[in-house]
Amino acid sequence: MMKSAIGAMALLAVAAPASAEVVQSSATHFVTRDSVTVKAPPKAAWLALITPGDWWADDHTWSGKAANLMLSPQGGGCFCERIPEKDSASEVGLAGSAHHMTVVMAEPMKVLRMRGGLGPLQSEPVDGVLTITMQADKASGGTRIVMEYVVGGHMRYEVPTISKAVDGVMSLQLGRLADKLGRVAEPSTATPSKADPKPAAKAPAKAEPLKEEDVGAALDAMDKPTEKPDD
Repeated sequence: MMKSAIGAMALLAVAAPASAEVVQSSATHFVTRDSVTVKAPPKAAWLALITPGDWWADDHTWSGKAANLMLSPQGGGCFCERIPEKDSASEVGLAGSAHHMTVVMAEPMKVLRMRGGLGPLQSEPVDGVLTITMQADKASGGTRIVMEYVVGGHMRYEVPTISKAVDGVMSLQLGRLADKLGRVAEPSTATPSKADPKPAAKAPAKAEPLKEEDVGAALDAMDKPTEKPDD
């Protein structure tokens, strides 16, 4: 069961429509991070985010249908899934449920943070923290969304394998949310043709992965409201 689960995740990682990155890893932890800019303003983006049944991939649910997902955006709230009963000709089935993550912070239009092991990580003694931040993007009038998933603890999977698979799946989910809200095209970095002598804009330098102790500090800084200077 574990091998089939990780195999399926690996295949989806290859086909993921958005590009994420494993920014940190060790023998006992890994961090994936992905970001995208969408056309929707922060309020619309937030309302879509907390309705995962409308954009989460069916293949990444226990019930086979994302419509069975529910999320309560408040401290202690549940990111859960209903597993419907399956009746047979001889008896009435029984419904079940799955607890994916627990909400530990919900600041509308700004931060959603949850703890828990997603997918096959649920069977391992690991802890995971998924932080999704939103910021208004002045250039597009939309919203910049950053998704970071930090997983640590003992696991029976090889970290280089499971981290890439999880990375691909998280990218897939963020990509589906972005498609629902409308993506803002990233600046092109293609080499200009002879017919167009103008040089392509240089791609921004790739940021160095944050040090382990800096990741939380950077996210916490985004969580805090900007203080106005004294008059």
